[in-house]
Amino acid sequence: MLFRNRFLLLLALAALLAFVSLSLQFFHLIPVSAAKNGASSKSRKRIMPDPVTEPPVMDPVYEALLYCNIPSVAERSMEGHAPHHFKLVSVHVFIRHGDRYPLYAIPKTKRPEIDCTLVANRKPYHPNLEAFVSHMSKGSGASFESPLNSLPLYPNHPLCEMGELTQTGVVQHLQNGQLLRDIYLKKHKLLPNDWSTDHLYLESTGKSRTLQSGLALLYGFLSDFDWKKIYFRHQPSALFCSGNCFCPVRNQYLEKEQRRQYLLRLKNSQLERTYGEMAKVVDVPTKQLRAANPIDSMLCYFCHNVSFPCTRNGCIDMEHFKVIKTHQIEDERERREKKLYLGYALLGAHPILNETIGRMQRAAEGRKEEIFALYSAHDVTLSPVLSALGLTEARFPRFAARLIFELWQDREKPSEHSVRILYNGVDVTFHTSFCQEHHKHSHKPMCPFENLVRFVRRDMFTVLGSSSTNYYDACHREGF
Repeated sequence: MLFRNRFLLLLALAALLAFVSLSLQFFHLIPVSAAKNGASSKSRKRIMPDPVTEPPVMDPVYEALLYCNIPSVAERSMEGHAPHHFKLVSVHVFIRHGDRYPLYAIPKTKRPEIDCTLVANRKPYHPNLEAFVSHMSKGSGASFESPLNSLPLYPNHPLCEMGELTQTGVVQHLQNGQLLRDIYLKKHKLLPNDWSTDHLYLESTGKSRTLQSGLALLYGFLSDFDWKKIYFRHQPSALFCSGNCFCPVRNQYLEKEQRRQYLLRLKNSQLERTYGEMAKVVDVPTKQLRAANPIDSMLCYFCHNVSFPCTRNGCIDMEHFKVIKTHQIEDERERREKKLYLGYALLGAHPILNETIGRMQRAAEGRKEEIFALYSAHDVTLSPVLSALGLTEARFPRFAARLIFELWQDREKPSEHSVRILYNGVDVTFHTSFCQEHHKHSHKPMCPFENLVRFVRRDMFTVLGSSSTNYYDACHREGF
């Protein structure tokens, strides 16, 4: 009898455990076994996983996902956060253009078929996309400095042209603009209701992808704006150096940095092997494939969930992509350590930083002109600025990256102004080289504006290790 009771008890316990196990699998609380070779039992077109949490070690696929910056849920950000007794005075926004079609093609392969027309019911979706297209179609008489006045105001080709902004890129900046609108206009009332052309400063390089990205952000920020109030200036240099672009020493730093990149690539035998394998797939010399910068095109395939190209000799695959992307990440790490790029960045970023603090100084004096500035630019614009500011841990500028300078006035001490710097919504003010020490010795929540002014007007040249005290001397010093 006792044995029978024990047997029934064990049987009931086994049944309970089986039920619990099945329930956990049903609710996806424990994993079920994968198909052979790790593949799903159902064929999938997707070539990338969804990001959840940052991996404990460098993961090239995760880094590439961050770079793609695919629009999804509303973003949380730290823009506009300050104690109640601070008043927002001016905002200066640097953006990289949004997602684009490649600038290079992989030799002897078919171009990825991506549609660059804007379709309201196609992913990625934005509720203002259709209204954006409608508003852009009315802007032919707006004021754009030449040659911007000859560029299309939104992408519109069924098969994207090289370097053309995609629908993803437009949506990325519509989201950026809407986020900044909610913070700076609705919450902080940065611009008056009757704002005019004088309140804005808008500048773009002469590429359609930068102008269109700037317009998408501007539409998200100032929806249905009056075209008569909009004036976009043209910036001929990707460094936004205006009339101060001639800098021989900066170019020497760049040449040394490019030499460093070349030597690092030569040391990477796995990278060379990968280029060789890919060259065999497309039947071209390895040197020709490398010159075609295949990672630019591969990132487009990756970001748009399109399978990498194949030929009769085989396929370019995810392992090739991982090797090249891993090398990119290692190159960024060595770049920070060797400091050659820092010299280039300090001299490359000085003109635009100097112009920005001049605009901020005028706002601090009470002038209302150009209190919102937008620079629509490239990765090669933002990257030197990030490096010059000392933001060594900042990731390489993703598609639609934004770097923002906020100027604040202390209402309790109106003569005192502070600055905040934010990168993709993260407050990085106290990671900058000019405000790290202040953060250690002060309880104030923001950085004194004079710290930034002193850094740009004097300390940037000290970092270069020269006796120069101004930009011209630093650019032309002999014996470098």
